[in-house]
Amino acid sequence: MPLYLYEVMLPDGSGGEQFEVLQKMSDAALAEHPETGEPVRRVFGEPNAPRAWTDAHGKAAVSDKNLAQKGFTKYVKTGDGSYEKAVGTGPKQIRRK
Repeated sequence: MPLYLYEVMLPDGSGGEQFEVLQKMSDAALAEHPETGEPVRRVFGEPNAPRAWTDAHGKAAVSDKNLAQKGFTKYVKTGDGSYEKAVGTGPKQIRRK
């Protein structure tokens, strides 16, 4: 579930206190503060996405070695549009027919 950012709408139309709410994407946006009942609006915040996928120890979680240990197969696209296996089990090459 995404974390949405809301702010209280002040009487002059400006934004007041901001707070976050964990909601389903299918839920309607809040119209009032869940505790105080004041009018609110959803605001856009900066996305919070990791720059690199890491494990609990800060090591790259998508390294070829780690992928192979977890049972995944990684393919890399070649210049002719086919894919060659870089690590893991499976066919050495995948081609489009």
